Amino acid sequence: MTEPTILRASAELRYREELERLRAADKDQRPAGWRLSPRAVRRFILGDAALDVGRKFYGDDPLVDRAIVTLMGHQGLMLVGEPGTAKSLLSELLSAAISGDSALTIQGTAGTTEDHIKYSWNYALLLAEGPSLRAMVPSPLYQAMVAGRIVRFEEITRCPPEIQDVMISLMSEKQIMVPELGEQARVHAQRGFNVIATANLRDRGVHEMSSALKRRFNFETVRPIRDHDFEVELVMQQVKRDLDGAGLGAQVRVERDIVALLVTTFQELRAGQTREGTAIKTPDTVMSTAEAVNVAYAAALEATYFGNGQLTPREIANQLQGVVLKDNADDLKRVQHYFDTVARERARRDSNWKAFCDAARSLWP
Repeated sequence: MTEPTILRASAELRYREELERLRAADKDQRPAGWRLSPRAVRRFILGDAALDVGRKFYGDDPLVDRAIVTLMGHQGLMLVGEPGTAKSLLSELLSAAISGDSALTIQGTAGTTEDHIKYSWNYALLLAEGPSLRAMVPSPLYQAMVAGRIVRFEEITRCPPEIQDVMISLMSEKQIMVPELGEQARVHAQRGFNVIATANLRDRGVHEMSSALKRRFNFETVRPIRDHDFEVELVMQQVKRDLDGAGLGAQVRVERDIVALLVTTFQELRAGQTREGTAIKTPDTVMSTAEAVNVAYAAALEATYFGNGQLTPREIANQLQGVVLKDNADDLKRVQHYFDTVARERARRDSNWKAFCDAARSLWP
């Protein structure tokens, strides 16, 4: 059991009991360096009722199969998609199931350097003792190579091209050269090593990957959820889990109709079309399932601490501001247009939509 004060434990800690049950029941062949067989990894991610293992990734099941197969081969796995489509979650789950460690992660930024990818030095020890393994500060990728584990490279396209291309030889040759160590200069990757990288489609054009680096990866696109009822159920489950984790599950009532209203709004703004087929303007801000969960959870907290414990459209509208009012003033006009046309029409025949429209007026002057 993890301590209740931990805000978010890693996947291998959150699901430790499930992983132990899967490993005890796993009779299938395991690739070298893997803690679970490919079938058991799949069951961990997509669920297994017989072993009381819950589903953790919702969407394209064949994508999960292809991702697992990729990680058994020589290519790395590149997960691309819109923000909030659970790319990082899938990366974490795969790493936890295959390696038992999802913490070997490089976060791609404009400030990521070659040292973050390969290794750096403890300069006090370096000056005192000279180059040695003790003076080295190994990167997550270096550690993954030595241990034969999965390394995660988040937001790789946020790195400058010259830093991205450091990965080309590392992924081709599966080794790191450390010239300062002399005879110990060559570090070979052990079986089980591979790379899972993620990239947002919204970042396309920020730092385009070179064709040479792209060839080192198999690309899989993680798409938004399109099924309305399925997304409603997913948001309900996640909000309930978050409320239970905060010890508030019994103090707030979250009705399905209210969550459905939120999901409908997000899906229509995301798609640029209403369920009746009317074209609408799509905001630039991310209207993902993950954002919908954040809005619903924040609204439930508002209902708990400032309301009567009943989640209503008013709290949903209040928390919608955090999604709409980010960095593009035009998004406010687009959402206002949605409420002035689509939502207002529905408000004439639905009390929840009426309350939603009335409360949403606070989003704009």
